[in-house]
Amino acid sequence: MLEVADLALDYPDFHARYTISVPTGALCGLIGPSGGGKTTLLHAIAGFETPSSGILRFAGRDLLPLKPAERPLSMLFQEHNLFPHLTAFQNVGLGIDSGLRLDSTDKGRVEGALARVGLAGLSARRPAELSGGQRQRVAIARALVRRKPLMLLDEPFGGLDPGLRAEMISLVDELRRDEGLTVLVSIHTPEDLGAAADLMAFVADGRVLAVGPPREILAKGDPAIDRYLGR
Repeated sequence: MLEVADLALDYPDFHARYTISVPTGALCGLIGPSGGGKTTLLHAIAGFETPSSGILRFAGRDLLPLKPAERPLSMLFQEHNLFPHLTAFQNVGLGIDSGLRLDSTDKGRVEGALARVGLAGLSARRPAELSGGQRQRVAIARALVRRKPLMLLDEPFGGLDPGLRAEMISLVDELRRDEGLTVLVSIHTPEDLGAAADLMAFVADGRVLAVGPPREILAKGDPAIDRYLGR
C-alpha cells in the first residue's frame, strides 16, 4: 500500500502534517478547499517537495531518499504538460526516453498506449490540433508507457466540461483496474468520482481530516466537510 504517516512540511505561512494509507490498486479521491494542502500532499509523494520528517512508503519501499525520477510513480497535471511543438506520438514517447530514442518495441508501446486511450490514428497531431479531452488522453498515455504502479493526478480535469470529466474519470478507473495501478486524484467536484473511488479523503489546513468510503465521507455531517460542500 501507499503509506504516509506524520509527513511534515513546513513553510513560513503553512504547516502540513499528513497521515493516510491507500491500499494497492485503490483509487482515492482527495477533496477539500483550495489552499488546503491537496497539491502539497501529491507533490510530497512525487518528490517535488521535501518533508522535514515522517514516513512515506509504497509497497514497503521508503520513497523519501529517492529523487522524483527514481520514484515508482507518474504524475498528471491540469495543464497536461505537453510540448506544443511535438506530436502526440512524440509527447507520449517522452515517457519512455527523454531524447525520443525509441526502438521498434518502444514505438509499438507508444502506439498501443494511444490506442488504449482512444487516440488511434491521431499520433501525428500536435496539441493545438487536439481538444482538451484529447490532450488529457495524451498525458494519460504518456503515464501508461512509463509503467509505474502509482499514479498521481492533480486537478487534471478542472478545465473540462462535466461530460468530459465523467469520461476521463471512467477512463482512469478502467486503466487502473486493467493495469493494477494505485491512483490518487485531487478534485474539486467529488460527485464526479461517483462509484469509481474506493476511498475519499478530506484535506484541509494541511491535514487529512477524514478518510473512508466516498458515501461515508460525503454523508458524515462533519461541519468542515459540510461547509466545503455548501450544506
